[in-house]
Amino acid sequence: MESPCILVCSIDMVTGYCFGCGRTRDEIGAWTLYTSDERRAIMAELPARLATVERKPRRETRRARMARERGEA
Repeated sequence: MESPCILVCSIDMVTGYCFGCGRTRDEIGAWTLYTSDERRAIMAELPARLATVERKPRRETRRARMARERGEA
């Protein structure tokens, strides 16, 4: 299943969009329930959404934590 997730998983409190993928909490939670066409329609909107969020999450992201624990960062 195609997904825009990049393992950042932190929500911008101003816009309500994930810093990594641009989806809302509701979209993330229901992702597997959407049809392929619905997922593609949402993914088409994501670049514009990501342009509206701050680029830095307020907390350590999952990806950064995993890299830190592996000694990569």
